[in-house]
Amino acid sequence: MRGKILIKRSYPVHSVFRNFTITLIIILTGFSSLHAQNAMMNVDARKLISLNGTWDVILDPAGGGEWRQIWLEKKPEKKTDFIEYSFDGGPSLQVPGDFNTQMPELTYEECMVWYRKIFNYELDSGKRLFLHFGAVNYTADVYLNGKKLGSHEGGFTPFQFEITDFVKSGRNSIVVKVNNQRNKEGLPALGFDWFNYGGITRDVNLILTPRRFIEDYFIQLGKHSFKEINGWVKINGIHSIQDVRILIPELKLNKIFKSNQDGMVPVNFSAAFQLWSPENPKLYNVIIESETDTVADQIGFRNIEVKGNQIFLNGKSIFVRAVNIHEEKPIKGGRANSATDARVLLGWARDLGCNLVRLAHYPHNENMVKMAEQMGIMVWDEIPVYQQIQFSSPVVQQKMNQMMTEMIGRDKNRCGVVIWSLSNETNSSPDRDKSLIDLSKKCRLLDSTRLITSVINDQQYKNNNIRVWDTLYKYFDVMSINEYLGWYVPWQGRPADTKWEFVYQKPVIISEFGGEAKFGTNIGPKDEAASWSEEYQEQIYKDQVALFNVTPNLAGVCAWILVDYHSPTRMHPVYQQGYNRKGLLSELGEKKKAWFVLNQYYKSKKLDYTSP
Repeated sequence: MRGKILIKRSYPVHSVFRNFTITLIIILTGFSSLHAQNAMMNVDARKLISLNGTWDVILDPAGGGEWRQIWLEKKPEKKTDFIEYSFDGGPSLQVPGDFNTQMPELTYEECMVWYRKIFNYELDSGKRLFLHFGAVNYTADVYLNGKKLGSHEGGFTPFQFEITDFVKSGRNSIVVKVNNQRNKEGLPALGFDWFNYGGITRDVNLILTPRRFIEDYFIQLGKHSFKEINGWVKINGIHSIQDVRILIPELKLNKIFKSNQDGMVPVNFSAAFQLWSPENPKLYNVIIESETDTVADQIGFRNIEVKGNQIFLNGKSIFVRAVNIHEEKPIKGGRANSATDARVLLGWARDLGCNLVRLAHYPHNENMVKMAEQMGIMVWDEIPVYQQIQFSSPVVQQKMNQMMTEMIGRDKNRCGVVIWSLSNETNSSPDRDKSLIDLSKKCRLLDSTRLITSVINDQQYKNNNIRVWDTLYKYFDVMSINEYLGWYVPWQGRPADTKWEFVYQKPVIISEFGGEAKFGTNIGPKDEAASWSEEYQEQIYKDQVALFNVTPNLAGVCAWILVDYHSPTRMHPVYQQGYNRKGLLSELGEKKKAWFVLNQYYKSKKLDYTSP
């Protein structure tokens, strides 16, 4: 999808579809022809040729590959020729995977690495072919047979290129220049508190489609509804009016809709759905058929909204019992990507008593989102707008729009996703306020069915009072507060005597809290942070529970963090050793004392799920 999208006003469309299209115009206008295309959704339902596995690589820490034009893969032609690079005979990396954990010499590197994959293909004149990447961190320049297909920026969202007219019969070569170097106009920017794993970190596939195929769709309950679907389907290809059918066999539902000349299909129907919830994570087999294509998906239906100071799921007040998770492989380390990784991490969250996971601070791989939905765990999706962002830059604003669009585009049919988060711990300024307010408005145009938040940590502490004042809260559904009382901020008095002042009356989620402890360190007093002891972390959690009990409008809490994770900013040689130690579990999955405090608190909140 590139350039401008035209709307024919003579054709009636639903407001959801109209708003979505208008927002895409705003976001996509001005992208160059070499910008990666928005990825088609539900890739697993397509006809795929996996390009995962071994890729040849050239390490380029000095950045010389550009002027050498590595993508041309030159070979000597005369006896006097020599070429100072070669994929042949060099190292290789596994895809998906990060390069930092696969090659010791790249452990702490942020640099260029050139990847190459050779594949054979037989041309099919009746089909179209797309090259799809689940994610590449951070920038990717992609070449096919020496021709540049385009570029993509952003380490955690999918992108694709159509290669129908560029692929050859027989041998083909894909070259990808990957660069994970941080920059001040990046998202995230120069400073962030997790490991910057570089490389082709998620699946790579060739996708074979008909000439006219189902590119995208949104099949979810409308806002405030328990039975009415308000959505759309998009057909890609030579456009003509055609029938599109939605089938849900379990409900004996068979609905036919007509596309307009642009391939857009407004969809509206009602059914007696069994609603998805953590207690009953019901998913339906939904089949979408056009005259030339069929796509099947597992889709659940639920209603999430705010009423007053509470969050309601399917019309019932719900207390969010959550934990933050970084996308790091359990026990092994490195960038997580597989269904096995997701199953372990989410299993640990479920054992803790969670009904929601915050996937911090960027969109995690699809295995995490899909498996959480299957397990009955709600998901908080977030883009990496994290501290030190250059909000005054128009380029940064465009990148924020792009990453938000790509996140929503991928996950909009996953009913387990209940919160879109647009930033974390950003400093108040006029540029920040305008950027995030504008972004929130575009987010609502893309998807009005979920809650929207931005996470703030600029509350004021004085004399055991906490004043929550940030003007951004006016524009979001949930007030998400990071507070580290007992760690970065000393307790101002007895936790149970804390007084809160909220400038806005909305549901409150304590989105981060906690402190660091190295598993097995049990020798320090529980009142000295410098002990790095489990006892001190345990006491923080006990005090936090006392604080929660006197927090007005509290709709949930989300501990930081489930598991100790790698961070090069954590430099204590004895206790941190390159890890952020705020995990309730060690990097090996061992339970610290604080785990049991939170687990008990979550058990006490399981009954806090009532009708209005």
